[in-house]
Amino acid sequence: MSSAAKYLPRYTVDDYRQWEGDWELWQGIPVAMSPSPFGKHQMVLVNLVSELRQALRSIDCDATALCEIDWVIADDTVVRPDAVVVCGGPPSGHVKSTPAIVAEIVSPATADRDRIHKKTLYHESAVGIYLILDPDTETVEAFQSTATGFQSLDASHELTFSLCDDCELRVDPKAFFNR
Repeated sequence: MSSAAKYLPRYTVDDYRQWEGDWELWQGIPVAMSPSPFGKHQMVLVNLVSELRQALRSIDCDATALCEIDWVIADDTVVRPDAVVVCGGPPSGHVKSTPAIVAEIVSPATADRDRIHKKTLYHESAVGIYLILDPDTETVEAFQSTATGFQSLDASHELTFSLCDDCELRVDPKAFFNR
């Protein structure tokens, strides 16, 4: 550790709740969020959450698809994924239990965060399924958690995965990019 690193301030969720603007908190370090995304990103997000909700309803799964909600992982870590699926009903506040699915929609400004840093954080936090959607290439990277890391899933066709103990969810990744 460099001598400067030990002097970096460390923050908690209580500090985070006092801040103005859009931030995430990664192991005590504040991370500024990008400005509001553009139209194509928003369209993909709406499609993603709509498809997840429809798939959950079609199998009567007791789970909820949410977007842009804070997930408090630890006392020093808060993230705001683009979309999550939580088992059970919507939380009364921030998400505090590990989501069954976490999805991020990449942009040039967030690609490294989403593909490297958040991927590691989400695996360490026991997320079952991690989806990375790219609006520019209209592709989905899908990962399922294993003991040794995330395992890639084939997202070129229908995705099928189990969540919330008794639900088998099927979604068509191509539908995320329909106008």
